[in-house]
Amino acid sequence: MIQFRFASLATLLLLACAPARAADVDARASYILTLGGINIASMDVGLTDDGASYAVDLSANVTGLGAVVASGTAKANTTGRSSGSQLVARTFGLQTRANGDNFKIDVTFSGGDVDSFKVEPPIIDNYDRVPLERRHLTGVTDFLSAFLLRGNGLDKSLCQRRVGIFTGVERFNVELSFAGTDEATSPRTGYQGPVVLCSVNYKPVSGHFTSSDITTYLADNDRIVVWYAPLGETGYFIPYRVLLGTSMGDLSMVLTSMRP
Repeated sequence: MIQFRFASLATLLLLACAPARAADVDARASYILTLGGINIASMDVGLTDDGASYAVDLSANVTGLGAVVASGTAKANTTGRSSGSQLVARTFGLQTRANGDNFKIDVTFSGGDVDSFKVEPPIIDNYDRVPLERRHLTGVTDFLSAFLLRGNGLDKSLCQRRVGIFTGVERFNVELSFAGTDEATSPRTGYQGPVVLCSVNYKPVSGHFTSSDITTYLADNDRIVVWYAPLGETGYFIPYRVLLGTSMGDLSMVLTSMRP
Protein backbone atom coordinates (compact mmCIF):
# COMPACT_ATOMS: atom_id res chain seq x y z
CA MET A 1 0.00 0.00 0.00
CA ILE A 2 2.88 2.37 0.78
CA GLN A 3 4.40 1.68 -2.63
CA PHE A 4 1.00 2.32 -4.26
CA ARG A 5 0.72 5.68 -2.51
CA PHE A 6 4.22 6.64 -3.69
CA ALA A 7 3.42 5.56 -7.23
CA SER A 8 0.17 7.52 -7.09
CA LEU A 9 1.94 10.60 -5.81
CA ALA A 10 4.74 10.31 -8.33
CA THR A 11 2.26 9.87 -11.10
CA LEU A 12 0.18 12.71 -9.70
CA LEU A 13 3.30 14.88 -9.88
CA LEU A 14 4.00 13.72 -13.41
CA LEU A 15 1.50 16.03 -15.10
CA ALA A 16 1.86 14.97 -18.71
CA CYS A 17 0.57 16.48 -21.95
CA ALA A 18 -1.74 16.01 -24.93
CA PRO A 19 -1.96 17.34 -28.48
CA ALA A 20 -3.75 20.53 -29.45
CA ARG A 21 -4.20 19.32 -33.00
CA ALA A 22 -4.96 16.08 -34.80
CA ALA A 23 -1.40 15.47 -36.02
CA ASP A 24 0.26 12.18 -35.10
CA VAL A 25 2.35 12.44 -31.95
CA ASP A 26 4.98 9.99 -30.73
CA ALA A 27 6.89 11.60 -27.86
CA ARG A 28 8.98 10.57 -24.87
CA ALA A 29 10.14 12.39 -21.76
CA SER A 30 12.39 11.39 -18.85
CA TYR A 31 12.42 12.70 -15.29
CA ILE A 32 14.42 12.40 -12.07
CA LEU A 33 12.68 12.52 -8.69
CA THR A 34 14.51 13.73 -5.60
CA LEU A 35 13.54 14.02 -1.95
CA GLY A 36 15.55 16.48 0.07
CA GLY A 37 18.10 16.63 -2.75
CA ILE A 38 18.58 12.83 -2.84
CA ASN A 39 17.66 10.89 -5.99
CA ILE A 40 14.87 8.41 -5.21
CA ALA A 41 13.46 7.50 -8.64
CA SER A 42 13.76 7.87 -12.40
CA MET A 43 10.77 7.85 -14.73
CA ASP A 44 10.19 7.54 -18.47
CA VAL A 45 6.92 8.53 -20.11
CA GLY A 46 5.72 7.80 -23.63
CA LEU A 47 2.79 9.49 -25.37
CA THR A 48 1.17 8.64 -28.69
CA ASP A 49 -1.87 10.19 -30.33
CA ASP A 50 -3.12 9.61 -33.89
CA GLY A 51 -5.82 12.26 -33.71
CA ALA A 52 -8.52 9.75 -32.77
CA SER A 53 -7.04 7.81 -29.85
CA TYR A 54 -4.20 8.29 -27.39
CA ALA A 55 -2.03 6.15 -25.16
CA VAL A 56 0.32 7.03 -22.30
CA ASP A 57 2.78 4.69 -20.63
CA LEU A 58 4.93 5.36 -17.59
CA SER A 59 7.69 3.28 -16.06
CA ALA A 60 9.58 4.13 -12.87
CA ASN A 61 12.55 2.65 -11.06
CA VAL A 62 12.47 3.58 -7.39
CA THR A 63 15.80 3.41 -5.60
CA GLY A 64 14.11 4.16 -2.29
CA LEU A 65 15.16 6.10 0.77
CA GLY A 66 15.51 4.03 3.92
CA ALA A 67 12.19 3.44 5.64
CA VAL A 68 10.60 6.46 3.92
CA VAL A 69 10.24 5.12 0.36
CA ALA A 70 10.59 1.43 -0.52
CA SER A 71 12.72 0.49 -3.52
CA GLY A 72 10.94 -1.19 -6.40
CA THR A 73 9.31 -0.57 -9.76
CA ALA A 74 6.07 0.98 -10.98
CA LYS A 75 4.32 0.90 -14.35
CA ALA A 76 1.19 2.77 -15.38
CA ASN A 77 -0.67 3.10 -18.64
CA THR A 78 -3.84 4.60 -20.00
CA THR A 79 -5.68 4.58 -23.32
CA GLY A 80 -8.61 6.60 -24.55
CA ARG A 81 -10.34 8.61 -27.22
CA SER A 82 -8.90 11.89 -28.43
CA SER A 83 -11.61 14.18 -29.73
CA GLY A 84 -11.13 17.89 -30.29
CA SER A 85 -9.98 19.46 -27.03
CA GLN A 86 -11.11 16.48 -24.95
CA LEU A 87 -9.43 13.26 -23.86
CA VAL A 88 -11.84 10.55 -22.78
CA ALA A 89 -10.20 7.69 -20.89
CA ARG A 90 -11.10 4.08 -21.71
CA THR A 91 -8.62 2.03 -19.65
CA PHE A 92 -6.13 2.58 -16.86
CA GLY A 93 -3.64 0.16 -15.32
CA LEU A 94 -1.05 0.36 -12.56
CA GLN A 95 1.42 -2.26 -11.33
CA THR A 96 3.93 -1.82 -8.51
CA ARG A 97 6.47 -4.16 -6.96
CA ALA A 98 8.32 -3.47 -3.72
CA ASN A 99 9.89 -5.72 -1.10
CA GLY A 100 8.63 -8.76 -2.98
CA ASP A 101 5.01 -7.56 -2.87
CA ASN A 102 2.98 -6.97 -6.04
CA PHE A 103 0.06 -4.58 -6.36
CA LYS A 104 -2.16 -4.20 -9.42
CA ILE A 105 -5.06 -2.00 -10.48
CA ASP A 106 -7.21 -2.19 -13.62
CA VAL A 107 -9.97 0.33 -14.36
CA THR A 108 -12.25 0.74 -17.39
CA PHE A 109 -14.23 3.88 -18.15
CA SER A 110 -17.25 4.61 -20.32
CA GLY A 111 -18.34 8.14 -21.16
CA GLY A 112 -16.53 9.70 -18.22
CA ASP A 113 -17.84 7.21 -15.66
CA VAL A 114 -16.20 4.17 -14.10
CA ASP A 115 -17.42 0.99 -15.82
CA SER A 116 -15.42 -1.52 -13.75
CA PHE A 117 -12.35 -1.73 -11.51
CA LYS A 118 -10.28 -4.44 -9.90
CA VAL A 119 -7.57 -4.22 -7.23
CA GLU A 120 -5.20 -7.07 -6.38
CA PRO A 121 -4.77 -7.71 -3.53
CA PRO A 122 -8.05 -6.08 -2.46
CA ILE A 123 -7.96 -3.09 -0.12
CA ILE A 124 -9.30 -3.99 3.32
CA ASP A 125 -12.06 -1.64 4.44
CA ASN A 126 -11.09 -0.63 7.96
CA TYR A 127 -13.27 1.59 10.13
CA ASP A 128 -11.36 4.70 9.07
CA ARG A 129 -11.69 4.24 5.31
CA VAL A 130 -14.11 6.70 3.72
CA PRO A 131 -16.60 4.55 1.73
CA LEU A 132 -16.62 4.72 -2.06
CA GLU A 133 -20.08 5.57 -3.30
CA ARG A 134 -21.46 5.05 -6.80
CA ARG A 135 -21.93 8.78 -7.26
CA HIS A 136 -18.19 9.22 -6.71
CA LEU A 137 -17.50 7.09 -9.80
CA THR A 138 -19.19 9.45 -12.24
CA GLY A 139 -17.62 12.40 -14.06
CA VAL A 140 -14.07 11.10 -13.47
CA THR A 141 -10.97 10.04 -15.32
CA ASP A 142 -7.70 8.32 -14.43
CA PHE A 143 -4.80 10.24 -12.92
CA LEU A 144 -2.69 10.11 -16.07
CA SER A 145 -5.35 11.44 -18.45
CA ALA A 146 -6.46 13.99 -15.85
CA PHE A 147 -3.28 15.95 -16.32
CA LEU A 148 -2.89 15.64 -20.07
CA LEU A 149 -2.95 19.33 -20.91
CA ARG A 150 -3.21 20.87 -24.33
CA GLY A 151 -3.59 24.40 -25.51
CA ASN A 152 -2.56 27.02 -28.01
CA GLY A 153 0.26 28.61 -26.02
CA LEU A 154 1.94 29.24 -22.69
CA ASP A 155 -0.71 31.27 -20.90
CA LYS A 156 -2.84 31.15 -17.77
CA SER A 157 -5.58 29.13 -19.48
CA LEU A 158 -3.39 26.02 -19.14
CA CYS A 159 -3.82 26.23 -15.36
CA GLN A 160 -7.53 26.94 -15.19
CA ARG A 161 -9.08 23.52 -14.73
CA ARG A 162 -10.71 21.21 -12.19
CA VAL A 163 -10.96 17.45 -12.61
CA GLY A 164 -12.30 14.42 -10.73
CA ILE A 165 -9.90 11.47 -10.53
CA PHE A 166 -10.45 7.81 -9.68
CA THR A 167 -7.34 5.70 -9.14
CA GLY A 168 -9.06 2.35 -8.59
CA VAL A 169 -8.67 2.88 -4.85
CA GLU A 170 -9.50 6.52 -4.18
CA ARG A 171 -11.63 9.33 -5.62
CA PHE A 172 -10.24 12.84 -5.29
CA ASN A 173 -10.49 16.19 -7.03
CA VAL A 174 -7.62 18.34 -8.28
CA GLU A 175 -7.80 22.04 -9.06
CA LEU A 176 -5.11 23.86 -11.02
CA SER A 177 -4.74 27.63 -10.88
CA PHE A 178 -2.39 30.11 -12.53
CA ALA A 179 0.62 31.03 -10.36
CA GLY A 180 2.83 33.02 -12.75
CA THR A 181 5.44 32.75 -15.50
CA ASP A 182 9.17 32.02 -15.42
CA GLU A 183 12.17 31.13 -17.59
CA ALA A 184 13.89 27.72 -17.48
CA THR A 185 17.62 28.27 -17.92
CA SER A 186 19.50 25.28 -16.48
CA PRO A 187 21.60 23.49 -19.14
CA ARG A 188 21.40 20.29 -17.06
CA THR A 189 17.72 19.84 -17.83
CA GLY A 190 15.83 18.81 -20.95
CA TYR A 191 14.44 22.26 -21.77
CA GLN A 192 15.44 25.91 -21.71
CA GLY A 193 12.86 28.60 -22.35
CA PRO A 194 9.61 30.12 -21.03
CA VAL A 195 7.39 28.17 -18.63
CA VAL A 196 4.03 28.69 -16.93
CA LEU A 197 3.55 27.94 -13.23
CA CYS A 198 0.39 26.19 -12.00
CA SER A 199 -0.47 25.64 -8.36
CA VAL A 200 -2.23 22.36 -7.47
CA ASN A 201 -4.96 21.90 -4.88
CA TYR A 202 -5.78 18.31 -3.80
CA LYS A 203 -9.17 17.48 -2.28
CA PRO A 204 -9.86 13.90 -1.10
CA VAL A 205 -13.41 12.61 -1.62
CA SER A 206 -13.58 8.89 -0.80
CA GLY A 207 -11.63 5.64 -0.70
CA HIS A 208 -8.88 7.15 1.44
CA PHE A 209 -8.16 6.45 5.09
CA THR A 210 -8.82 9.28 7.54
CA SER A 211 -5.72 8.17 9.45
CA SER A 212 -3.50 8.52 6.35
CA ASP A 213 -0.73 11.05 6.95
CA ILE A 214 -0.14 11.38 3.19
CA THR A 215 -3.79 12.23 2.45
CA THR A 216 -3.93 14.76 5.27
CA TYR A 217 -0.65 16.34 4.23
CA LEU A 218 -1.65 16.67 0.57
CA ALA A 219 -5.03 18.14 1.47
CA ASP A 220 -3.44 20.74 3.75
CA ASN A 221 -0.45 21.51 1.53
CA ASP A 222 -0.53 24.85 -0.29
CA ARG A 223 2.91 24.36 -1.84
CA ILE A 224 2.41 22.05 -4.81
CA VAL A 225 3.61 23.78 -7.97
CA VAL A 226 4.14 22.64 -11.56
CA TRP A 227 6.23 24.45 -14.17
CA TYR A 228 4.86 23.65 -17.67
CA ALA A 229 6.98 23.73 -20.83
CA PRO A 230 5.99 23.24 -24.50
CA LEU A 231 6.76 19.88 -26.09
CA GLY A 232 8.36 21.24 -29.23
CA GLU A 233 5.81 22.45 -31.78
CA THR A 234 3.28 19.68 -31.10
CA GLY A 235 0.85 21.78 -29.05
CA TYR A 236 1.61 19.65 -26.00
CA PHE A 237 2.70 21.13 -22.66
CA ILE A 238 4.58 18.95 -20.19
CA PRO A 239 6.06 19.50 -16.73
CA TYR A 240 9.51 21.04 -16.70
CA ARG A 241 9.57 20.84 -12.93
CA VAL A 242 7.22 19.78 -10.11
CA LEU A 243 7.70 20.78 -6.50
CA LEU A 244 5.98 19.49 -3.36
CA GLY A 245 7.13 20.70 0.03
CA THR A 246 7.34 17.99 2.71
CA SER A 247 8.59 17.71 6.29
CA MET A 248 11.52 15.67 4.93
CA GLY A 249 12.52 18.29 2.36
CA ASP A 250 11.26 19.14 -1.10
CA LEU A 251 9.94 16.33 -3.27
CA SER A 252 10.97 17.49 -6.73
CA MET A 253 10.66 16.13 -10.25
CA VAL A 254 12.76 17.61 -13.06
CA LEU A 255 12.66 17.01 -16.80
CA THR A 256 16.00 15.56 -17.93
CA SER A 257 15.23 14.87 -21.61
CA MET A 258 12.39 14.97 -24.11
CA ARG A 259 11.76 13.95 -27.70
CA PRO A 260 8.70 15.58 -29.30
